[in-house]
Amino acid sequence: MKDNQKIKDVLENTEILLEPDDLIYTDRDTTLHYFVISEPYYLEEFPQEGPETKIREGEITWEKPKLLTPDYMINMSGFSGEAKQAMQMIAQENPDLAALLYKMNYKKQSIRTFTLAKELAAVEAKIREEIDQATDKLTVIIKGVDELWDVSLMKFIQSLMQKSAYKSQLPYYEEKGFLSTDDKGYSVVTRNLEGLPIAASEEIEKMFKLVKEGEEDPSKLKKELDRWGVFNAYQDRFFDLFKEG
Repeated sequence: MKDNQKIKDVLENTEILLEPDDLIYTDRDTTLHYFVISEPYYLEEFPQEGPETKIREGEITWEKPKLLTPDYMINMSGFSGEAKQAMQMIAQENPDLAALLYKMNYKKQSIRTFTLAKELAAVEAKIREEIDQATDKLTVIIKGVDELWDVSLMKFIQSLMQKSAYKSQLPYYEEKGFLSTDDKGYSVVTRNLEGLPIAASEEIEKMFKLVKEGEEDPSKLKKELDRWGVFNAYQDRFFDLFKEG
């Protein structure tokens, strides 16, 4: 309970000092450059050591967002048996229910941590100046709590993904005809005459093209076909990729 309260306090005290200009991209990978700045925890006990500000700088990368259905998620690895059973129940009730997958790459090893002998506001101003001189539109400055700074970062990440979904990805998919709204108000995928979601069909065609041009691993295409449960329908085309001439 004590830890829960500590996390709650961090979440409440997290402040986004500078929002990125863009959201997570819909049609390509996205890299976010972040700065989490905080007052070192030891200044609470030894304020005479200040002023000091600790900076954590790093990057988070998302793969291109993916439009999914419950059936697709059942065929993904990493879920427990209970989770897959729950998804099977959802798939039976609403097989067209749309979901978005944001595959994120976050490595703590790549984080740069350093301390400046300046007030937090001065450090923020310095970082803003550096950002203004750069061309990167996806940079965020977060005021966090030193000991649990990554909780502050995760709060922002969750907010960014939610905002991106509702303001970027879902409107884009609706405009492309990949999504519609059912009578309960849920976003559902639209399917082609073969019963495959239109978004999946287009993605599969792109993957076939990339494999044929030698720019994609055939095993990734095979895995994608299996996850959608359509390998049998595409197997002749798939094996044709390996024929000479």
